[in-house]
Amino acid sequence: MRIIRSGAAPVGIVLALALTGCSMLESGGGGGDAAIDELSIVVPAGPGGGWDQTGRAMQADLQEEGLVGSATVTNVDGAGGTVGLAKIATETDPNTLLVMGLVMVGAVETNEAQARIEQTTPIARLTEEQEVIVVPAESDYQTIDDLVDDINENGKEVAITGGSAGGTDHILAGMLLQASGMPSGNIASSLNYIAYSGGGESLAALLGNNVSAGISGVSEYAEQVQAGKLRALAVSGAERVDALPDTPTLTEAGYDVVLTNWRGVVAPGSIDDAEKEALTSAVTELAESDAWQATLEEKAWDDAFLAGDEFDTYLDGNIAEIQTVLKDIGLVR
Repeated sequence: MRIIRSGAAPVGIVLALALTGCSMLESGGGGGDAAIDELSIVVPAGPGGGWDQTGRAMQADLQEEGLVGSATVTNVDGAGGTVGLAKIATETDPNTLLVMGLVMVGAVETNEAQARIEQTTPIARLTEEQEVIVVPAESDYQTIDDLVDDINENGKEVAITGGSAGGTDHILAGMLLQASGMPSGNIASSLNYIAYSGGGESLAALLGNNVSAGISGVSEYAEQVQAGKLRALAVSGAERVDALPDTPTLTEAGYDVVLTNWRGVVAPGSIDDAEKEALTSAVTELAESDAWQATLEEKAWDDAFLAGDEFDTYLDGNIAEIQTVLKDIGLVR
């Protein structure tokens, strides 16, 4: 199985705004009259995390560029984002965006959420971050093959730590074993995945040699790798990352896996075509803006912009493939 991120769609897409009797005016873009007077951004997590940072960066940059009259951020925490997803499912304000991403795709399945992403209106994918697989510096594993071979031979004696069960880190572990040739029926019984809610806990387990390996976003582990306290075995994207230039991709190592922790936005499923067009236009102009490009650099986020039909297609494929992976690792039936 392979999950490949599509190349970023050209951000110079020109989308005509339809005039409605709602809070939409003719777009002036970049400081003129805003197409959307008041925008509500729902962050389905508590303050401080990746989704919250994304929502608040959007709020600031949309207002700075004059792409909306005003924007507010509301945190609706719980169940891997599915509580916030349920709010969007019943939302009647068309000028509303929900920050979401790969973690939510997995959480919908593992929590058996009643509200589903398919019930929303996809707007755009914005950013992504590669995952990295690391081991303690003292580990006998020198390559990703060493780790995978040991799991295939000794199963749950090999402990791998990462974020929440069913999240990006857990999904990557399952995909890695799939790509190694392990039969799907054996993955659940062979994978010893120890979930932690925060990167600090998983890092402590690694530095204390309490686990064999760890998986997280590159930003979580890069500093410890650079300091020589951890060894990076592979990264999960299509290309190597600047922070760890000597670390091969899984593809380079011979595993047919490409996975990134992406983040994007969706709108209520009840909006009409004109309302979707207005939101998509605002987010597209945001992605083009100097303010957003500066935010990407400041946050070390990779630009993964994708909108329109391309994002619709990407999201459908991502959901289908994650469903398969989660079944194979025994988290969903």
